[in-house]
Amino acid sequence: MALAGIGVDMLEIARMQHALDTNPHFIERVFTPEERAYCDRCARPAEHYAARFAAHEAILKALGCGFGYGVGLLDVSVGRGENGRPYAILTGRAAEIAAEQGVREIALSLSHTHDVAVANAVCVTDQVRPLQDEKPDPAAELSASFKEARSVIDELERLQNKIVT
Repeated sequence: MALAGIGVDMLEIARMQHALDTNPHFIERVFTPEERAYCDRCARPAEHYAARFAAHEAILKALGCGFGYGVGLLDVSVGRGENGRPYAILTGRAAEIAAEQGVREIALSLSHTHDVAVANAVCVTDQVRPLQDEKPDPAAELSASFKEARSVIDELERLQNKIVT
């Protein structure tokens, strides 16, 4: 099992604009209705479509596969959290591959300039996921403190007995 996978992809926005202009069915085949609704609301839809297309590719690279592994074009998509943060959505074969690899989440970052869209994806497994800070157990801390104090007292008593004898 891989510890984590990293994928990056970039796409020229002009290429996406050309695909949108010349093939009207392209977006229906590649993007979910939610992705299309978001991109179409934006002032420059091609930038956002390009970023999502790059994200699809970056996610598949992070998983170590591609569309040739039985992954359908709509098995990977990008959602948006309440704060606007993008997140990966996997269904079908893409979800199966992620589960087989022990992927718990996919960290995703999208960006674009006027000319290029880029996406980075990192598959996170339990082996590389940072541990959440555990709350200290007051009883365990008190017990450890008593044990440490007892060992100091024992050592002092040993040294005192050594000096006396």
